[in-house]
Amino acid sequence: MIDLNRLYEEKNVFGFFANQLAYPDKQTFHPSVLEESIDSSDPCYPHVKTYWDLMHTYSLEEIQELYTQTFDFQKDATLFMTYVKYEDSKERGQMLARLKVLYEMFGLLMPDNELSDYLPLMCEFIYAAEWRGDPRAQQSFAMLIAVLEDGSYHLMKALEKYDSPYFHLIKGMREVFKSCIQQEVPAHD
Repeated sequence: MIDLNRLYEEKNVFGFFANQLAYPDKQTFHPSVLEESIDSSDPCYPHVKTYWDLMHTYSLEEIQELYTQTFDFQKDATLFMTYVKYEDSKERGQMLARLKVLYEMFGLLMPDNELSDYLPLMCEFIYAAEWRGDPRAQQSFAMLIAVLEDGSYHLMKALEKYDSPYFHLIKGMREVFKSCIQQEVPAHD
């Protein structure tokens, strides 16, 4: 079960992830971006800090090339969270439709040129959506996080194989997911 209050506390972190997973520009790695987005006590911070430090060893042009080489030319390192599991099957189309309905239900109008399983868009949705007090939120966000967990696992493994700095960013994101899962309290007999 998703702890929606905990997820809500992590909204800024998802804004950071959305920004870092979009095509990089000079604002992406501005020194204040990390410190304004993620507290050093956040469970993702050690992984994100490793990513941040590694990325600062590259020029912007090198980062842009790395981004393109990684996410545009490696089939298994796609930013489309349902692609590895479903490729272009009917099931993927159904999942894309479900995600689009979810976004619209919580007030996000999807750009016509984007697919609903695009990781930066999914992170942006968590950052921007207002779900507190909505009875549909638990079930809806459980589905969203399940898609993110599944897709990001495959992405993380591919990035690890390519020794990509983005591995640490995705690893950090997965730590946030873990922190938002409510632990079941064992029943006392």
